[in-house]
Amino acid sequence: QVQLAESGGGLVQAGGSLRLSCAASGRTFRTYAMGWFRQAPGKEREFVSCISWSGGSTYYADSVKGQFTISRDNAKNTVYLQMNSLKPEDTAVYYCALARNGCRRNDYDYWGQGTQVTVSS
Repeated sequence: QVQLAESGGGLVQAGGSLRLSCAASGRTFRTYAMGWFRQAPGKEREFVSCISWSGGSTYYADSVKGQFTISRDNAKNTVYLQMNSLKPEDTAVYYCALARNGCRRNDYDYWGQGTQVTVSS
């Protein structure tokens, strides 16, 4: 029913910026919170950020606070992750996911295919 597709990943130098997009199909996108996760080589999947269905509430992992900004455009069925001041440790595959019960609960039912972000030093 719901399909998610990330885009915007790529290779960037340390200190640079990148904006990831997650396009969602389905009419229910507007009613659900959306999250971003990442997985670096040899590491477990890590929570990055989440945004409420209205966009009024946002949450960030401590590791990215002040560096990343999540936003959404429900008219376009798209959630974004603006990534600034990128560091090599931000290198990972980034995934978006639908949070069925809001950002405060770990109920992510649908996941995108992921997009690779590589930060060079």
